[in-house]
Amino acid sequence: MQSRKLILMRHAKADFPLGVSDHERPLASRGHREAPSAGTWLVENDLIPDYILCSDALRARSTCAWVLSELGEKGPTPYVDSRIYGAGVSQLCSIINEVPDTVSTLLVIGHQPVLQELAMRLASIDSDEESVYELAMDYPTLGTTVLETTQPYAHLDSRDAKVTHFIAPRPA
Repeated sequence: MQSRKLILMRHAKADFPLGVSDHERPLASRGHREAPSAGTWLVENDLIPDYILCSDALRARSTCAWVLSELGEKGPTPYVDSRIYGAGVSQLCSIINEVPDTVSTLLVIGHQPVLQELAMRLASIDSDEESVYELAMDYPTLGTTVLETTQPYAHLDSRDAKVTHFIAPRPA
């Protein structure tokens, strides 16, 4: 059985400029400073995605660009999916269910609270207890959950993946 990794990453810290819709909120200065560290963490932990699903919200796309800058030539062309922004947990799970079985490591860049809810929904009984506790308590900007499964993405639904890591990467 093929082992697959699903990485759920919240966008970096966003700004709240007056008169700008939530969808078009840019990253804050802190977000621009911190976002590359998420890509660095992926590289350092040999978690190079071969497929990226990204929300079409500006802050998520900007986070994705920073992550890709750290992945370099190893980074795939992301698929920007407008359904991720505003999706509920069942809808986001359905979007992931569409990912081809040939993908071994999937990175999803999105928003709160759906990423936290999906991570909790997918967390199997053999997950790392400390990681599950941390992600359940708080899912800060750049919060990143790594889950492993032997299930095809099409079958992911509930308690199907082992949480191995939860981290909110920050610059050293």
